[in-house]
Amino acid sequence: MNEEEKMNQREWYDANYDLLLVKKREKAMDLCYEYNQLKPSDHEHRNQILGELLGYEPQGLTLLSPFMCDYGNHIHFGEDVFVNINSYFMDGGEIFIGNHVFIGPSCGFYTATHPLDADRRNQGLEKALPIHIEDDVWIGANVVILPNVCIGKGSVIAAGSVVTHDIEAYSLAAGVPAEIKKKLR
Repeated sequence: MNEEEKMNQREWYDANYDLLLVKKREKAMDLCYEYNQLKPSDHEHRNQILGELLGYEPQGLTLLSPFMCDYGNHIHFGEDVFVNINSYFMDGGEIFIGNHVFIGPSCGFYTATHPLDADRRNQGLEKALPIHIEDDVWIGANVVILPNVCIGKGSVIAAGSVVTHDIEAYSLAAGVPAEIKKKLR
């Protein structure tokens, strides 16, 4: 199994030194750079670059610049999603964003986890685990979402929170680490 296959199978893989993965990340970074240099009103070119980066054309996506991701093709946007400025999608693992999701400025979605052992970590090893954001979620500014997390339908994540574990549907979560503060239904 090559390193990309290991990554896609959620196994430990060489994220730092595998030339194929490095080239794929460079291509995604180049496309993000191009996207970020375009005027917000240049919808045609922005959509063209997004289609190449993601591998599909999202419906009703508003993705403000700057935006950065590692690969692009592991990000799945639902319909009518709004992503504010300065977002980062570390998409070694799949990131699923549901319909009608609002993402505040400076949010990070991090699918990578690294070995605690320094020798293994220095070999460039990581494991990429998915993130799921269900429909109708609002994520406030400066939120960090860590690997293997699911945020349930209709939830709100307060600004500045760090989400380390699943959040039940229709919950208001806040804090570091984020905890449910209130049920919304």
